[in-house]
Amino acid sequence: MVKEYILLIIGAVLVNNFVLSRILGICPFLGVSKRLDTAMGMGAAVIFVMTLSGFVTSWCDKYILVRYNLEYLRTIFFILVIAGLVQVVEVLLKRFSSTLYSALGIYLPLITTNCAVLGSAIICATEEEFMGRIFKSTVFCFASAVGFALALVLFSSVRERLELSKIPRSFQGPAIALVTAGILAMAFTGFAGLGS
Repeated sequence: MVKEYILLIIGAVLVNNFVLSRILGICPFLGVSKRLDTAMGMGAAVIFVMTLSGFVTSWCDKYILVRYNLEYLRTIFFILVIAGLVQVVEVLLKRFSSTLYSALGIYLPLITTNCAVLGSAIICATEEEFMGRIFKSTVFCFASAVGFALALVLFSSVRERLELSKIPRSFQGPAIALVTAGILAMAFTGFAGLGS
């Protein structure tokens, strides 16, 4: 059982990375990765929200949607749950932990529209491996969020180095960012043998 969870975590972080393998969460990956400190803040916020939403959406799916044959409402229901969860977390952080709110505050609204959070909830609800297993779904969402944060931090580090490099004019801006993301995705395919 422990081996199963270790393989799940390694697979979610490295092998089936949400950004570099599943191509989910590209907007914040390209938009927030210009500076390392913003990438780390966004990564921490994604880890927190994706883990929490993984638990809540798995519980709701098992005890509400599946029980009452409402599986066809999963996408809309999950979007509402994630948006509501982000709002509740934002209000609670603002009230009880102003330092954590100031650290994560600007990133929390961005997570509401992050398709990686919704994608993890849908994967946990539809794939046979996770259906009805709340703890395993939560671990998967946590590991996927760590993989998202890892890719974001690595990419932002490379982008900061590229700012100091002499790049041909035709590759400056989004072009070099996309080429770099492609090379990073190819590097992550080297981990493909670890998940089996």
